[in-house]
Amino acid sequence: MNTLSSIKGILFDLDGVLFVSTTPIEGAIQAVADIRASGIPCRFVTNTSTLSLTSLHQKISQLGFSIPEHEIISAPKAARLYLKSLKNPVCRFLLADDVKKDFDGFQQSDTEADHIIVGDIGNAWSYQLLNEVFSCLMQGAKLIAIHKNRFWQTEHGLQMDIGGFIDGLEYASGTKAMIIGKPSADFFQIALDHMGINAHEAAMVGDDIDADIDGAQKVGLKGILVRTGKYRKSYAELSAVKPDLTIDSVADLPNALKKAS
Repeated sequence: MNTLSSIKGILFDLDGVLFVSTTPIEGAIQAVADIRASGIPCRFVTNTSTLSLTSLHQKISQLGFSIPEHEIISAPKAARLYLKSLKNPVCRFLLADDVKKDFDGFQQSDTEADHIIVGDIGNAWSYQLLNEVFSCLMQGAKLIAIHKNRFWQTEHGLQMDIGGFIDGLEYASGTKAMIIGKPSADFFQIALDHMGINAHEAAMVGDDIDADIDGAQKVGLKGILVRTGKYRKSYAELSAVKPDLTIDSVADLPNALKKAS
């Protein structure tokens, strides 16, 4: 457990680590409370793009977690910060209606957009929609993906995420998307800066060995994999990524940290 001895801050993924859909992971509420009470700063980093930041905070609170909204760093929030840094971008937002609330004030167009921002839109995907995006990309628009996850865990099992659609659009248009969320190095840096610590002093706790663990390790964080959420033993064992620590669930993290200190 000495791999955790230098940890001064922790990043937590949300869905799959603290809860699945609307059900908290057993012991997760107490684990987060114990770690925060110990004085270790925490940030809660998520690629989720089905809820606005306000709605996401409300959901977390209703599930029983005591987490301030300012400690939540979502990929849509990072996308908004990026777009605000540009000069009058014309955008098309392929986002859930609730998330679009976080992007009020930007100029929008379905046909003349120079930036297309793609998040989780569920059943709204269609061949017609893909072609509309493809046409804009062929006219020079920039593709921005909130994330590029392959799949995610729901109460009904694993479901395909937006990564496949992003791959398809990249292949057809010959362009590369800008990835905002995990495993983007910039996204992890936002969280580290928010806590005021260096990468080697932090750990990322996640259920996604690609976006969470590999992404974190590539920028210098420790990667702690939990066997909940989208974790699948066969997938993890086939991966070239080797977590610094694997635990059954986030409920085991407080004890692991105590043993390391």
